[in-house]
Amino acid sequence: MQTLPVEALCPKSVSPDLGVISVFITNLGRYNEGELVGEWLSLPTSQEELANCLKRIGIDGVNYEEYFLTDYESTVDGVSSYISQYSNLNELNYLAYQLEELTNVEIELYEAIIYIGEYVQSLADLINLPDNLDCFQCLWDVKDEYDLGYYWIDESGCYSTKELGNLMNYFDYERYGHDIALEQGGTFASCGYVYHTGESFIESYDGKNIPEEYCVS
Repeated sequence: MQTLPVEALCPKSVSPDLGVISVFITNLGRYNEGELVGEWLSLPTSQEELANCLKRIGIDGVNYEEYFLTDYESTVDGVSSYISQYSNLNELNYLAYQLEELTNVEIELYEAIIYIGEYVQSLADLINLPDNLDCFQCLWDVKDEYDLGYYWIDESGCYSTKELGNLMNYFDYERYGHDIALEQGGTFASCGYVYHTGESFIESYDGKNIPEEYCVS
């Protein structure tokens, strides 16, 4: 039987009980037969939970041995863009554990860094990112270029506004903020303005050797 495209079988209409990451695990053999048999699994998970999930979708090691991912979701904005049907489940589980340790404030910063784009190119980068949040500065409640310009001129202490006197009335905060954002490569996010401080990243995970405690398959 001809294999149907993933898009035709993808369970988009089904709302998963979202973990920090959730994946729809699909029986590959049944998929190749033209039928979607699968189940949502919330991550992080355990070997036992995964084994039970595979049993329920018919992966018995005899008639059906393989599975793949036909859908994926995350409560953290930007994360699902780096997941595919070929993603390593152990690596995703590792990432989910990392994300569960973050506070709400740290999640906001994490999402902003993903949005910047320059510092995240892979799942390995996403896994390493929680250990590098202190390489970024967030100016809370600085929402636009005007706010940014005003912060650096009036609030940061970098300039003496008293010395400028009446000239401050003619200062273009928005244009100055635009130049600052361009120079720093920062972005405006829900939490405020986020930019890289220039500190070097720590890469605890090399993209290959997943710690055993996170491996479930």
